[in-house]
Amino acid sequence: MSVTVAIPTLNGVQALERTLAAVRAQQPAACGVLELLVCDSGSRDGTVALARGFGAEVIEIAPSSFSHGATRNLLMQRSHGAHVAFLTQDAVPADGRWLATLLEGFSLAQDVALAFGPYRPAPHASVMIARELSEWFHSFSPDGSPRVDRLDSCERGIPARALLGPRGFFTDANGAVARAAWESVPFRDVPYAEDHVLAHDMLRAGFAKAYVPDAAVIHSHDYSGLGWLRRSFDEGRALRELYGFAPSLAPGRFALKIWGLIGADRRWARADQPDLGPRRSSALLAGSLRHHTLRATGAALGARSERLPEALVRRLSLEGRGRV
Repeated sequence: MSVTVAIPTLNGVQALERTLAAVRAQQPAACGVLELLVCDSGSRDGTVALARGFGAEVIEIAPSSFSHGATRNLLMQRSHGAHVAFLTQDAVPADGRWLATLLEGFSLAQDVALAFGPYRPAPHASVMIARELSEWFHSFSPDGSPRVDRLDSCERGIPARALLGPRGFFTDANGAVARAAWESVPFRDVPYAEDHVLAHDMLRAGFAKAYVPDAAVIHSHDYSGLGWLRRSFDEGRALRELYGFAPSLAPGRFALKIWGLIGADRRWARADQPDLGPRRSSALLAGSLRHHTLRATGAALGARSERLPEALVRRLSLEGRGRV
């Protein structure tokens, strides 16, 4: 058996070293022959040299050639593994059995084409991000056991909205693809949410996907306030394009949503830090209010991007993506 770990990169030298070191520390006997493959889209910070120093084969492409779906298809095409495990440059395998555990997802059923694991928050992650990641991935399997999802033949024409949530979720920041399945169902050349689209296409084609709770990576973002608004803009836009979902802008519902999220953060922090004092509690509430207001605003604007001027859409998009 052979397996490829594939990583798209761009100016990732600060985060990438830990990721590559963790990949090279995987237990080889359980994984077979390990190939490390990187696709770099124009780094100028030493990323390419770093990757080659870890023994990776590096594909170099122009920045204008990058897209989330097409670049991952290129990685699939250039890889040799029977399974290709995708990471992002800042997703660090949590332990030496990450890859072997992730690959166990394919043994759960003969029709499994995708296997993925959870993100764990980085030590410096805010309460808001730690809670969000922990609760989201816990919802896949409250008892901590692996989960397999597939569609019955009569369900394969259901609308994408019916797949919103764990049933239709897959992540290529910590997910593996079976080559045999990819050959008939490749990534689509889409600008965003290519992993969700791949999951839907695989399910509709009759394949299954597996969630493996113990195959974790350390992966959480630490954006500025404006950065969160812009990332949420892209996420909200993708949710609208893929699922037809747009969050309500009604003032009462908007405020109630923010209030509920602040309350959840507060309960999470108190459970984790019972001695949380008044000063830290006040700082948490202020940070939570700011964070969730910016995220909700970004998501609402992203879901309505077709109504906004092209120049504003590009400024609000974290990836600088316009309408086309």
